[in-house]
Amino acid sequence: MRKIILIIFIQVTILSCGKKKSNLAPEPTAATLVSPINNEPCTTGTLVSNTESKITFNWNAGLNTNSFLITVTNLNTKIQQTYPTNVNSATLTLQQNTPYSWFVTSKSTFSATSTNSITWKFYNSGTGASSFPPYPAEILNPLMGQIISPINGKINLQWKGSDADNDIVNYDVYFGTTASPALIQSKISTAGISNISVNSNTTYYWKVITYDSKGNTSDSGLFEFKTN
Repeated sequence: MRKIILIIFIQVTILSCGKKKSNLAPEPTAATLVSPINNEPCTTGTLVSNTESKITFNWNAGLNTNSFLITVTNLNTKIQQTYPTNVNSATLTLQQNTPYSWFVTSKSTFSATSTNSITWKFYNSGTGASSFPPYPAEILNPLMGQIISPINGKINLQWKGSDADNDIVNYDVYFGTTASPALIQSKISTAGISNISVNSNTTYYWKVITYDSKGNTSDSGLFEFKTN
């Protein structure tokens, strides 16, 4: 009799657990960004001062979402602003003549999981601006803090350039073992350098300066990595 009761108890427990799993709340899906448009100058802001303007961000909500967190990053200073909202828009005060990136995190009160949208870039232009500096180069490899294994004592450097005017002409690359790396190649037109000789167990620093056809420049910022 006890064996029968135990079997029934186990079966009820299994069914109960299965039922709980099926009632888990669905995770929120990613928002779709609308504006400011990716890789374009933003000229629709409202001026606040000679140096700042208010920019309105818009996106379309994904499924199973009832709140958002928008993250906007100043690409020159790397400083982030975050703003929680329950609607699919937000207005933030930003520096003029400055490149930014932004993405939206979708959240739900019924799920512990949150989901990020893709990331877009834009240039918050100033009054009367007609030329826009390149976005700081996006470092792809090696990344900040990465530990890499050289192949035959050599590594490759890779980055991605973009510009609201689409007029990038070349790059200068700085590379070395100090926090003030030396210029190793200038005015190169490709977004990468191959077969750079390195030592093992060494910390290296590097950065990329991007130039456009009007003489504007941008600095990727300094990146650090180690070899093993």
